[in-house]
Amino acid sequence: MLFNKDIGIDLGTANTLIYIKGKGIVINQPSVIAVDTGLRKILAVGRDAKDMIGKAPKHISVIRPLQDGVISDFEMTASMLRVFLKGILDGAGFFTRIRIVVGVPSGVTEVEKRAVEEVIRQMGARDVYILDEPMAAAIGCGLPVDDPLGCMIADIGGGTSDIAVIALGGIVTSTSLRHAGDKLNEAIIVYMRKSYDMLIGDKTAEDLKIAIGCAYIEDDDEETVLYLDARGRDTITGLPKTIKVSSKEIHEALEEPIGVIIDGIRNTLEHTPPELAADIVSHGIVLSGGGGLIRGLDKLITRHTGLQVFIADNALEAVAEGTGKSLKNIDRLERYASNKLRR
Repeated sequence: MLFNKDIGIDLGTANTLIYIKGKGIVINQPSVIAVDTGLRKILAVGRDAKDMIGKAPKHISVIRPLQDGVISDFEMTASMLRVFLKGILDGAGFFTRIRIVVGVPSGVTEVEKRAVEEVIRQMGARDVYILDEPMAAAIGCGLPVDDPLGCMIADIGGGTSDIAVIALGGIVTSTSLRHAGDKLNEAIIVYMRKSYDMLIGDKTAEDLKIAIGCAYIEDDDEETVLYLDARGRDTITGLPKTIKVSSKEIHEALEEPIGVIIDGIRNTLEHTPPELAADIVSHGIVLSGGGGLIRGLDKLITRHTGLQVFIADNALEAVAEGTGKSLKNIDRLERYASNKLRR
């Protein structure tokens, strides 16, 4: 082979990120595809497709082909990736060896891993490595994954929350919850319906979560309360409606789903060997993923565990950067990967 092209992919429920060796992250787009069902034609992918959610006429299907961290629509996932990778693989022919590392939730089954592998092989990859997302996130955050010193990471994405304790290049104990950003959006939708008789869409719920979402409130100081207008449809009159919502209300809406994530962190700690638990007491927990950026989540975890919690500087890109960085040393990558898939 004349040269290698190394690619890392974070195939996420909410966003797909692609890392190219020597270039860094070249694609960061929502995992959404819009198709004209009559013409069987792709109309948009990524951000343009996401803007169509809840607004498309009957002949246009707007699809999120990944659910809960795994492929739910094989054909649409492949089509979406082809568009994302168009141009990146230009010139990749017979004499090119393409290696791709894909981050997947630590709790996926072997069947689900094979589905991911099959989609990636359609892109022209000769070597495919499947890397558990918490390992990829830890590498991307610069944690010392090869050391005997234990480190702990909680990667809270769109479809899954992956929590793991890592040492000596492997995951010692982990918890994977199909309970993350999407569940938080659902909780906000339910809250608005129950409290205000108002229906809102996923995009509005996500905007509320990002802008005024709050996991922990220290006091009742009104100066710290944030407000945002939420627009939707009144369930009683059927007419459009606007409500001013506070961060206190979003905190109330998110209490239950965030509690599930806290329980997952506690469960992982309870199954951690004592020596590694001692390391985590000294060095704390690192948060990555979009869910890790929710205001006050670090403080809430500290309150429930007594441990220091740090938010990764590159929280949104950690998994993608980790998949790319792992390719720098193939011997180590084969040890990190949950399995080396066939060539």
